[in-house]
Amino acid sequence: MSTPKVPLLLLSLIAFTHLLGLASLRADTKTAGKPNIVLIMTDDQGWGQTGYYNHPVLKTPNLDAMAAGGLRFDRFYAASPSCSPTRASVMTGRNANRTGAQAHGFALRLQEKTVAQALQGDGYTTGHFGKWHLNGTIGPGVPLFPDDKHNPGAFGFEEWLSVTNYFDRDPIMSRKGEFVELKGDSSGIIVDAALEFMKNAVKDGEPFLAVIWDGSPHSPSVASEEDKAAFASLSERSKNHYGELVAFDRAVGGLRAGLRELGVAENTLVWFNSDNGGLGNIKPDTVGGLRGYKGSTWEGGIRVPGIVEWPAVIKPRTTDYPASTMDIFPTIADILDLPDTVFVKPIDGISLYPLFKGKQEKREIPIFFRHGSQCALIDNDMKLHTTKLNREEFELFNLREDPSEANNIAKAHPERFEQMKARYLEWSDTVDASIEGRDYPEGRVLPLDTYAQRHKWVDDDRYEPFFEEWKDRPEYAKDIKKDLGK
Repeated sequence: MSTPKVPLLLLSLIAFTHLLGLASLRADTKTAGKPNIVLIMTDDQGWGQTGYYNHPVLKTPNLDAMAAGGLRFDRFYAASPSCSPTRASVMTGRNANRTGAQAHGFALRLQEKTVAQALQGDGYTTGHFGKWHLNGTIGPGVPLFPDDKHNPGAFGFEEWLSVTNYFDRDPIMSRKGEFVELKGDSSGIIVDAALEFMKNAVKDGEPFLAVIWDGSPHSPSVASEEDKAAFASLSERSKNHYGELVAFDRAVGGLRAGLRELGVAENTLVWFNSDNGGLGNIKPDTVGGLRGYKGSTWEGGIRVPGIVEWPAVIKPRTTDYPASTMDIFPTIADILDLPDTVFVKPIDGISLYPLFKGKQEKREIPIFFRHGSQCALIDNDMKLHTTKLNREEFELFNLREDPSEANNIAKAHPERFEQMKARYLEWSDTVDASIEGRDYPEGRVLPLDTYAQRHKWVDDDRYEPFFEEWKDRPEYAKDIKKDLGK
């Protein structure tokens, strides 16, 4: 039987229709073009507090699934053992001492340049959801004012649902300056808000940056009875702490499912980590047997869980390549081929994009830490450490052979020790120059707004009108009662 001839015009129409179908498929799955980016961070979750590290009581099936489907970092580091500095490092790619946010509760300088501003300039829509802690306010999280000169909007976020610091169930938050009371666990609230933001971005055909900074499991933790049920044998403090991590893990599952439902999971980079090491007053142990806890530059204070999932690029695997929150902005800039002008220099992070693509090599630029007088330099397996920078009393450890940092090998390796010590002190001098503002065009640090000076929220006169309304809320009651009793 002869094959019927198809008119050329009809063939052209069929081919055109097929191309349209492929274009529609690409649009639906969003695997082409700029990747969407989600940065999600917990508050005080220790390195050992995941199911994939075989925690004795905590199950994290959704983080486990993310780790199995992405790049799991076994040596991921928060840039600081404290929250605000680590957040500043994510925003800038710099050690936080350079940025003004050198310790808990200090404000990020407006002279800094952020990842949100860079992506906004590259066509992204940007949103922040959760804990901010870069505006100079300390104490429990309170909603930010629309005219706060250091709110997320001042640093490149078009949409934001945020509070100044940690927050728990049924929080009061700020939606671009409008105070809103919300119901539910904090993790679910901010992930749901972020997914709504992503949904609108996908509808409008825009790539998105969503920064989701949770308040869990920071104390005072408040978990639901259901989420505490698996921890009946623990103290009340530990029950609530681990219960909040259960809620967070559930929210991670909701986030990943939501990305799939939106058809964008394939080309969305999701980067998860904690802001500092775990707590010493929570049992079972939070840091997986490492030395030290939050507030310390020993491994337990700075090594945190870290996972990057990006199905379009990353093949699932585990790496012991040392990486840091300072690497996040440089990595994103490399992926998007952004110019160096998006940074205030010097930056302290490096791009991990080659690692994402499977090129596992030794880290060429070490990771530097400076937290008051506590300091460290991590150069692949070797770690230089001191708790007394002013005395230059350093120790040296081989983290591969001695992960608990029990054996100082400085005398056994004097040449390597002196080389690392000299390199650290040279770097520290550049930080001192940054503190003086020499990185900025003005050559100095511009004065901060009065409300950006580090202060307790209850001492901020803008919140006084809310004292009566908030006096019975558990997160605020103690501060308000104390202030009214002065």
